[in-house]
Amino acid sequence: MVEVYLGLGGNIGDREQQLRAAIEHLNAYKEIEVISISPIYETKPVGYVEQPDFLNVCVCIETTLKPHDLLAIGLAVEAELHRVRDVRWGPRTIDIDILLYGDDVIETSQLVVPHPRMTERAFVMIPLNDIAPDVVEPRSGKKISQLVNTDDTVVRYKPSCDEPDRCE
Repeated sequence: MVEVYLGLGGNIGDREQQLRAAIEHLNAYKEIEVISISPIYETKPVGYVEQPDFLNVCVCIETTLKPHDLLAIGLAVEAELHRVRDVRWGPRTIDIDILLYGDDVIETSQLVVPHPRMTERAFVMIPLNDIAPDVVEPRSGKKISQLVNTDDTVVRYKPSCDEPDRCE
C-alpha cells in the first residue's frame, strides 16, 4: 500500500456533488481506500479566468495501484462524471490530479509527480496542508506546512442551507 494525495476540483453543475461523486467513485475501486478528505474551498479560476469559480478539495488515499494505473482510474472517473477537455484550464465537471505518490518522483510523458505546479497554487496547498502538514514533498525535501504560503487566501466553502444535510 502506498499513501497518495489527490487534488480534486470542478466548476460546472452541482460542484459539491461532483466532488462527492468523484470521491465515492474512487473509493468504490477495491484497490483504493479514501483515508481523509480536506475541507472544501471555493477558488477563482487560474489560467483561463472567464469561467465560474471552482470548488477544490484534497484527498488522501491508500492504494495498491501503480501510478499510471491510478492515473487511468482518475481519467475514467472524470469521464464517468462527464469531464470534457475543450479548453486548457477551462470549465470542467471534475478534475482529478495526482499530487503526491508516496515519496516517488515520476517524470513520464503521461504523468509528472509531484504535480509540477502544486506549490504555486493556494487551492491545492491550503487543503493539502489541512490533511498532510507533515508530509514531505520529495523534490524540495520540505514538509507541506513549510511550503504552503500562509499569505495566500482561499475561501472555505459554505454550502447553501437550502438542503439541511449540507449545512454545518
